[in-house]
Amino acid sequence: MRRVLAGVDGDALDEAVVAWLGSHAVTGPATMTGSGSTPARAVAVDGKTLRGGGPAGAQVHLLAAIDHTSRQLLGQRQVDGKSNELSAFQPLLAGLDLAGTVITADALHTHREHAHWLVTDRQAAYIYVVKRNQPTLYRQLKALPWAKIPVQAETHDRGHGRYEIRRLQVVSCDRLGFPHAAQALRLSRKVRYQRTGRWRTVTVYAVTSLTAAQANPDQLAGYIRGHWSIEVLHHIRDVTYGEDASQVRTGNAPRTMASPRNLAIAVLRHAGHTNIAKALRRNARDFLRPLALLGIT
Repeated sequence: MRRVLAGVDGDALDEAVVAWLGSHAVTGPATMTGSGSTPARAVAVDGKTLRGGGPAGAQVHLLAAIDHTSRQLLGQRQVDGKSNELSAFQPLLAGLDLAGTVITADALHTHREHAHWLVTDRQAAYIYVVKRNQPTLYRQLKALPWAKIPVQAETHDRGHGRYEIRRLQVVSCDRLGFPHAAQALRLSRKVRYQRTGRWRTVTVYAVTSLTAAQANPDQLAGYIRGHWSIEVLHHIRDVTYGEDASQVRTGNAPRTMASPRNLAIAVLRHAGHTNIAKALRRNARDFLRPLALLGIT
């Protein structure tokens, strides 16, 4: 088993896993009707380093695309470190039907060529977080008269030992100089940690090609929050499967092992399980249960 995991082609295995999952997919609608009444399908793109898969500087880094609604893996590629995610962005998404899809990504991927490619070549839309790696765009967004713009979407959540208030402001703006940018967003997250009672406020700026007619503020807030679906997957792989703690380092094994973890999580979710750790314990008690989940009788 060890030799097989170390020698298998990780990209080929991912393609097989994604194809199998695609035949069992439950995804959201992929339409932008112009009315803003029906949210379009959304896909999150983000990277993850397998911290136990090698010494510092030689760790495996994976870039993945995940459906917001089903949290299903749509594609995954190994890249040479976080700094090289940019060159893998378009190849990762090239095989997907992106027409009418909203792509969400962090500030690392907020680049003009990505935005142009998504909207012009693939008929998709984007929501990009903007940070200081795009200094001109960041200054433009920060300088907008936010004090005069009302809060258009607000949510309150309690869980995991904290209370969180999220407020979203949106303004139409076509003079940002960024390809196809139609609206500017400012999201304020105010978090109180129950253990200490202290508050922490984080302000995030973003830009989107979606017009006000294509997505209302509540939907924009949903897309931004939905982007964290990929972080949830990474968290499960780390906490439930101990991915970052794994010391498997031989050959392709560190990269290969990410694929069956993604597969197992997707299969359990497709079966209706929301607590993956609990589902794993249940299936461990009867070796026939995993076979039934995979349709093997």
